[in-house]
Amino acid sequence: MNDRDLTRLLQTDPDAGLQAAMQAYASLVKAVLLRILPRDPRDVEECIADTFVSLWRHAAALEQQKTPLRPWLLVTARNKGIDRYHALCRHAALSLDEELGQTLGEVAEFDRATSDAADWAGGLVAAMDPPDREIFLRKYYLLQSSKEIARALGMTEGTVNTRLSRGRERLRRQLQKKGVHCHA
Repeated sequence: MNDRDLTRLLQTDPDAGLQAAMQAYASLVKAVLLRILPRDPRDVEECIADTFVSLWRHAAALEQQKTPLRPWLLVTARNKGIDRYHALCRHAALSLDEELGQTLGEVAEFDRATSDAADWAGGLVAAMDPPDREIFLRKYYLLQSSKEIARALGMTEGTVNTRLSRGRERLRRQLQKKGVHCHA
């Protein structure tokens, strides 16, 4: 089932649409959230549910804008995970892992700059050519280290870092053209 069929199904038969969406994307969403919320599986499950409820609520807009679902779901899951993590930090005074904090700090603000920025960023990432798209998704949405990405894609860590740097600059320019000013 392609993205348009899925967004239409979510609008016409939400139960079947959510079931199809979860079958297609739940493992990917869970992988993102486990990197952000590794302590309690209940937090991960709650964020998974919140992510798919957001998909259902935004199905019409996503279909109208022809937004690719995979990047949109990755961004949404990551943001839900970050929000949950921050709530947990406020209540339990947890400390943020330094590498995760740096990664989140690099990208967390640009897709929250406006309400449409997450959709734009997801679309821009989806439009990247391989292997840049895969590298970007692995780094910023799956939160893998450059070393893990290099190993998975058969590249050097330096090549991965160079492609990430160039990709961030391209995204920054494209977002600025759309009026989103970022600090990434």
